[in-house]
Amino acid sequence: MAKVNKIEYITIASTGNATDFGDLTVARNYGQSASTSVRGVNAGGTDGSASNVIDYVTIASTGDATDFGNLTVARSQSYGGMSDPTRGVFGGGTNPDNVTIDFITIASTGNAADFGDMSVQTGDTNNISDSHGGLQG
Repeated sequence: MAKVNKIEYITIASTGNATDFGDLTVARNYGQSASTSVRGVNAGGTDGSASNVIDYVTIASTGDATDFGNLTVARSQSYGGMSDPTRGVFGGGTNPDNVTIDFITIASTGNAADFGDMSVQTGDTNNISDSHGGLQG
């Protein structure tokens, strides 16, 4: 799959095609996402190898992503981040021995911190959160 840096959005209240929002700081694929009502965050993925990059956008205005910080470990193919109104959490990935779970405070920029460890290493994860108004997967 080709790496992309394009961010698109849709207006959920009406039907129609996606519209250009801006660009990620680094073209990549297979990243994880998390959000609050103010910010959207994309973390990790593949940019030729596993990435530790975290980008963010302000949801209310279009424009290019800004560097947020870095994950504690590079991770790829872990697909589903999760979030509540304060934190974003990212786990798993296809890096060897990657069992680390990271968290960020979405309202402030900075590097991710260690949240804990998963019981087994896994890629292709899907995650859910009970306090964000929906399920991701």
